Amino acid sequence: MNVLNRFFDLFRSRSGSCTQSARDTSVELPATADWLVVGLGNPGAKYAATRHNVGYMAIDDLLAETGDLVQPVHGHKLLAATVEIAGHTVVLARPTTFMNLSGEAIGPVAEKLGISADRIIAVHDELDLPENKIRLKLGGNENGHNGLKSLTQHLGTRDYLRVRIGIARPPKGSSIPDYVLAPVNAGPGFDQSIALAASGVKEIISSGLNKAQNTIHSKA
Repeated sequence: MNVLNRFFDLFRSRSGSCTQSARDTSVELPATADWLVVGLGNPGAKYAATRHNVGYMAIDDLLAETGDLVQPVHGHKLLAATVEIAGHTVVLARPTTFMNLSGEAIGPVAEKLGISADRIIAVHDELDLPENKIRLKLGGNENGHNGLKSLTQHLGTRDYLRVRIGIARPPKGSSIPDYVLAPVNAGPGFDQSIALAASGVKEIISSGLNKAQNTIHSKA
């Protein structure tokens, strides 16, 4: 099953659960965790398959092997699942705020879990990379990305990790907001990039950033 088909299947399954009460469907965060992985995007069917939502898709790819689903978290503005990666307790999260308010969801969760910025991984779309190129980095400027700006504001630092999924820039003179909110160019190359982004998350957690960069950058 390709990335978009799986993503929409999961979206429909989550939407169906919304007919139950919030108490029935919400989950609690663990008392502590080793890592927090954040897929950035916008909530709702209107934005589901857009370039700005590739971070959401990578989170679902990380969960695909086990069949786990992100669920609403009691008292927080996000969907999350707690998994084990390379022996570490990892919270995988998708804010339910809009992109430019992502930090409102993640800041309180990072504080509650006691996770420092260097153990937070943001997975996001990147205009300054060729389409489907994956690059890993620590810190740096947000380059106009409103989701990253919000994370920086609420975490109080830029020194969190990033898994950057290239979407390239639109043609000269085109609207960047319209471009990032347009559908992705689906196909094998896109599916591979989402899978590689998910692998990048796992490599960072299991081997550290430097080794992860060597592994992932050689493939993309």
